[in-house]
Amino acid sequence: MTAIAPHVTAFLRERLPKQRAASQHTCDTYAYALKLLFEYAGGRLKLTPSSLAVEQLDATLILGFLDHLERDRGNSPSTRNARLAAIKSFMKFLEHRETALLDQVHRVMAIPAKRTDQKLVGYLTTTEVEAVLNVPSPETRIGLRDRAMIHLCYGAGLRVTELVTLPLAAVTLHAEPAVRVIGKGRRERCLPLWKQVVADVRAWVKVRGDVPASELFVNARGGPMTRAGFEYVLHQHVAAAAAGCPSLIAKSVTPHVLRHTCAMTILQATGDLRKVSLWLGHADMKTTQIYLRADPTEKIGAVESVVPLSLRRGRFRAPDKLIASLMGR
Repeated sequence: MTAIAPHVTAFLRERLPKQRAASQHTCDTYAYALKLLFEYAGGRLKLTPSSLAVEQLDATLILGFLDHLERDRGNSPSTRNARLAAIKSFMKFLEHRETALLDQVHRVMAIPAKRTDQKLVGYLTTTEVEAVLNVPSPETRIGLRDRAMIHLCYGAGLRVTELVTLPLAAVTLHAEPAVRVIGKGRRERCLPLWKQVVADVRAWVKVRGDVPASELFVNARGGPMTRAGFEYVLHQHVAAAAAGCPSLIAKSVTPHVLRHTCAMTILQATGDLRKVSLWLGHADMKTTQIYLRADPTEKIGAVESVVPLSLRRGRFRAPDKLIASLMGR
């Protein structure tokens, strides 16, 4: 039996960060998926996770784990597929290290992803965005930071990881204001900043102070802002904004919803899906097409361009109620 621990260590410390240049967020996500798998396998096989062998991670066990995610943990099919992708990446890594496990690896790789519902993306209206941005106080340091964070996340369409890891040096606020972002797949993009976003970011930089962290946005202790920290800040301000903008109550506003809102704003302003794709840093235009399905203006334009049919019209005369009741007997 082959011990699994050395392979996991090599996968998380060498394969992902060094050979694949994966982001820290990706490494953390894959590590969490493997943690859940090993806990499940240990409980099912009556072993401690550190005692597990590679040979025990067969297709049957993996399928049982995927069912466990949905049945016992209440995970969605999308989350199930994400965990499966992490497991497949690890098994693919094993394929080159333990050739005797080739058949086992191929059986796991053959497990299909589950089909998911293609829901419309959620996004905010202009009124809702304004309501959220008007909550942070421009008269306090924290208020200036929060407003700049939320505005930049929305205006540049940043993923939450891109926002919280953005270095101060990556932002240019003079001449031609812009921000340089390294997104998924190590793809770099340079985005011009809207005037109002520049004003808010500039106001924050003036009061940011000399702190040890190199990131643009920092917490109250001077350390880099975390994903959870920004999500908490956003949640607090959305809850406060909902008091004056009731439509926010029915919406789940996450950092990614701000990114979707940016995409919809650009699409409705330009009508060019390619510009939306470039702005968001998508590798494939197919990813960007979700915004076409969510944009009602596209459908309205199609309806208005349809030539109406020429149909015969008439007038329906309802029968007398008494006669109708007698006919029904």
